[in-house]
Amino acid sequence: MTQVKIFADSISDIPQSWIDQYDIGIVPLYVVFGETAYKDRLEITTNDIYNRVEATGELPRTSAPSPADFIAAFSPWIEQQNQIVFISMSSKLSSTYQSAMIAATELPEGSVHVVDSLNVSGGIAILVMRAVMAAKAGMNAEEIASMLHEERDQVEIEVLVDTLDYLHKGGRVSNLQHMIGSLLKIRPILRIKEGVVISADKYRGKTEKAVERMLHRITENFHKIDRDLIIVAQTLADKTAEYIKTALLERTDVKEVEIIEGGCAISCHCGPRTVAIMYKKKQLSYNS
Repeated sequence: MTQVKIFADSISDIPQSWIDQYDIGIVPLYVVFGETAYKDRLEITTNDIYNRVEATGELPRTSAPSPADFIAAFSPWIEQQNQIVFISMSSKLSSTYQSAMIAATELPEGSVHVVDSLNVSGGIAILVMRAVMAAKAGMNAEEIASMLHEERDQVEIEVLVDTLDYLHKGGRVSNLQHMIGSLLKIRPILRIKEGVVISADKYRGKTEKAVERMLHRITENFHKIDRDLIIVAQTLADKTAEYIKTALLERTDVKEVEIIEGGCAISCHCGPRTVAIMYKKKQLSYNS
């Protein structure tokens, strides 16, 4: 009997416990320092990245898996009569999606379904869990891919960046913006819109104040949010993430709040002490 195997890339930041429990396949991106590339999560960790940036001042870049990487990951499962659903990070932020599509054309027709999540980190993870549960319910790969294409625009992500240093080093903030922002303790809020990272808001002052405003916005609009799962991603911000989790459980009737570690994407571009909240909006009801 044909089974469906769910894959994601390492930018999804799916916790190892989920990978083990739901048998999720992960295709790693590469973290590149100078001329040396390391497989994300396998050969380099978030702490490794921060330690190296602090020691050298050099910011790494990320590199997409090659089509050969995808073929090597998918082939053993296809040989066992599995169909593959691969959920990629946003195609507007990486060539990962394109590499997976190329690989799909090299493998038996119809065996691989590639979905552009138009998202990163926990935004992908939410779609992955939707796919896992759909596969358990008996949906085939084509049906799951179709469902994800319909639902991907309902995923929301809000990222609170603690320092402008990494955005500055990565060329996303000018010298003047960096200087003024650092002096005024300005913390930007980043969101994903149509697969692209945008600066949506700015907070001045203590992190706690910014977190409270994020929580207020979510609780005020909670009637529009799917109650099954909210994900909180963090990089070296354990206490803040735990506070957000506790607050959400106390102030809403969400069923589950999962804290995950932000991996190489958040680490390379946003830096330490970043926190993010991801959730899926409810599907619109046209009968109400």
